[in-house]
Amino acid sequence: MSEFVEVSREAAVCRVTLARPEKKNALTSAMYERLTLAFEEASADESIGALLLSGSQGVFTAGNDIGDFLAAAMAASAANTTPAGSRFIYTLAKFDKPLVAAIEGPAVGIGTTLCFHCDLVYAAPSARFSMPFVNLGLVPEAGSSMLAPLRFGMAKAAEALLLGEPFDAAAAKELGLVNEVVESEALAAHAFLKSAALAAKPREALLAARRLLRGDPAPLLARMDEELRLFHKRLRSPEARAAFMAFMEKAKG
Repeated sequence: MSEFVEVSREAAVCRVTLARPEKKNALTSAMYERLTLAFEEASADESIGALLLSGSQGVFTAGNDIGDFLAAAMAASAANTTPAGSRFIYTLAKFDKPLVAAIEGPAVGIGTTLCFHCDLVYAAPSARFSMPFVNLGLVPEAGSSMLAPLRFGMAKAAEALLLGEPFDAAAAKELGLVNEVVESEALAAHAFLKSAALAAKPREALLAARRLLRGDPAPLLARMDEELRLFHKRLRSPEARAAFMAFMEKAKG
């Protein structure tokens, strides 16, 4: 398990914190495995009423750790298994309790797409959201090709997913991805209070209302299946290889 994901409990809230600040909380396979376990344990624990996800030291996540991501993808392909990141995405989509996120700094790739699966999202003014999948020769993931147009409208979804244009906390609130922009010094406490408020609601009524809000999960899961198929096909493409090589060269420089 990864030491870069901290899991704790306060009252009926499970706190999950990305804690790899020296790498801007970039996600590794081990971190994805720990996240999946934390979500599964919170789901199974009847005393947990909500999960609060955040980053450490003013950063949410820079997305995937590219070196680890490519190695894990090749290993999974060779073994015909599902990468840890993909398993987490499905766990996220199937999570059956209220999910709250507190976002500061960069929220790249999965850092943005996971917000579509949250019930409440609070962001500091420093938050910067981006989904640069096409820039890397890939396609959107985590159901974002369906959820972004539903949430943003088609024009703004195209800006975010096709152009890959980043957007700030104020824009995310206007688009409906973020509930409220909260000053950095108050963000953690505010997000926790909202998480605790959810956890204190009559549990069965809350979960039933949440299911009604989300509707039939089958179309979303089917879209995620299609995204994943194309995503891994694109990973093997010359376009993606060239994009990743350019990205890693830039990172070295």
